[in-house]
Amino acid sequence: QDQFETRRMADLMEQAIFKTELDDMDRQFVQTRDMFFLSTLDHRGRPTVSYKGGDAGFIKIVDSRTIAFPSYDGNGMYYSMGNLAGNPEVGILFIDFEKPNRMRLQGRASIMANDPLLAEYKEADLVVRVAITQTWVNCPRYIHRYQKIEQSRYVPRVERETPFCTWKRIEGFSDVLRPRDQGKVEAEGGLLTIEQYMEKVAKGET
Repeated sequence: QDQFETRRMADLMEQAIFKTELDDMDRQFVQTRDMFFLSTLDHRGRPTVSYKGGDAGFIKIVDSRTIAFPSYDGNGMYYSMGNLAGNPEVGILFIDFEKPNRMRLQGRASIMANDPLLAEYKEADLVVRVAITQTWVNCPRYIHRYQKIEQSRYVPRVERETPFCTWKRIEGFSDVLRPRDQGKVEAEGGLLTIEQYMEKVAKGET
């Protein structure tokens, strides 16, 4: 700030836009998001960012100072969840690419066994609650405008069975799949080589 002579502007900006709880406009924005980016720290202090997606409404407003979201089936590493168990500090970025807008949120996450909200998310392994420490709307100037084509077919929905994940058909993984996935590889068309899988990725067929 001193180098670029923006300290006074930054101080004023912090006073004007930083909040510790969600107002009505924030609530509307967060509740209509179908994705966000989650930043966590691993056991070595290294930051990482994960994409989290679901149907609009999968991020719940518990109260003006707390949000919650599910942890769905991933690659079995539970990277973000493991990081949160060791360090609860998180950074979250919500973005609207169609009507450029973005909102940042800092908070402390908690994961409680048998969270009552777990019943509201089909196939969720865990629910993460985030106590907000700071939130603010960020300048959308450099957000490229994109139009959404379709919702991911893998998002769990009550009215239908969730498709089996394609990467779980790669040779070498069938023996280490979690119990609920055992036997599904053949039903979905059998094993794939890594080359076959990457070809599907390149074509957007996964």
